[in-house]
Amino acid sequence: MVNASEIDYEAVFQALPSAVALFTTDLVYADVNEAFLSSMGRTRDQVVGRYLFDAFPDDPKDPAVTGMRTLQASLRWVAATGERDAMTLHRYDVEYPDRPGVWEERYWSPVNVPVFGPDGRVALLLHREEDITELIRTRSGRGSGDRATILEAELYTRAREMQEVNERLREAHAREREVALSLQEAMLPAPGPLSHHRAAVRYRPAVGALNVCGDWYDLVDLPGDRIAVAVGDVVGHGLAAAGVMGQLRSALSAASRVAHGPAQALDVLGLYARSVDGAESTTAVLSVIDATNRTIAYSSAGHPPPALLHADGTVDFLDQATDPPLGARPDHIPRPQAETTFTEGATLVLYTDGLIERRREDIDAGLTRLADSLTRHQSADPETLADALLADLTPPAGATDDTALVVLRP
Repeated sequence: MVNASEIDYEAVFQALPSAVALFTTDLVYADVNEAFLSSMGRTRDQVVGRYLFDAFPDDPKDPAVTGMRTLQASLRWVAATGERDAMTLHRYDVEYPDRPGVWEERYWSPVNVPVFGPDGRVALLLHREEDITELIRTRSGRGSGDRATILEAELYTRAREMQEVNERLREAHAREREVALSLQEAMLPAPGPLSHHRAAVRYRPAVGALNVCGDWYDLVDLPGDRIAVAVGDVVGHGLAAAGVMGQLRSALSAASRVAHGPAQALDVLGLYARSVDGAESTTAVLSVIDATNRTIAYSSAGHPPPALLHADGTVDFLDQATDPPLGARPDHIPRPQAETTFTEGATLVLYTDGLIERRREDIDAGLTRLADSLTRHQSADPETLADALLADLTPPAGATDDTALVVLRP
């Protein structure tokens, strides 16, 4: 039996019968195999280390053929989402290496796949393509082939039609995303002046995703020098999630004004959520800060714990009053509530899971990353700290989930 350590993976890569290329997340060719060079009629020096468009530009004389731009969009989507993208059938023409300015019409069946690094982030993009030019020529009567080849060409033609349908669906989803973003931004305004506190809020949609999630934040001035601060996350995407988010945010905002503490306000929200389609499994956390007593009372419905940054740079996560998400229990049970001190110089940070969670990574790693960032920037004002947290915790390829963030300091 051969051990994995004994396998020469570079030799395997070069021996692959399909054309394969590796890109950096900036779309620079990191490596290509011999089949790729053969299919493209290029040498390694003409490809490796060069940007996609520099190595293979689109034909400027035929603006209708946008193959490389379509490939670029697919690669960027894979880098941003960490998801595989099979492009099915794709045309991009290739310039003859010995005839500058002359392009050959070529058809391909590409697949783009993320390659993850040790930190769980997308490190490279693997691009595999099959040259199906001869099949397309056979289908259009410009080539020769037996019946099996003609049938294959028919299948590829149907696949191309399906790809066009998928592109139209993506465009429709993109339009929905724009509407959902506008709705979400309208329902998440910047907070007005707060008594006794300075606050910064941020909302960042996921990069490259076709849908917007239902993340929200809210800050409410309460009688008696108190302030209620909440963040929440609706399961789902698009306009439906944005609409549910608006209902739950408004309901919690109203409940926090009349309830006797955050646990009771979340109890009310949980009862209300049972009547709202799409509200099941929503997570939320509510903190009530008392400026007179310098305390924080909090309760969580299945949400990541708020972070409390102390003046000495240490960080505590407020996880002593955590209960299941909204609608997770068949019977109503009062939610727990806990309290801690909120001294001068401390900072409270509430956030949604998009700030800390990464694919193939335990949530504790994200919490540790958040605590480290807070300690490094402990002297920053709320606005600067909010920007620093997003800069430190957002992956280089962009966040794959929406993020709502509130930073509050006495």
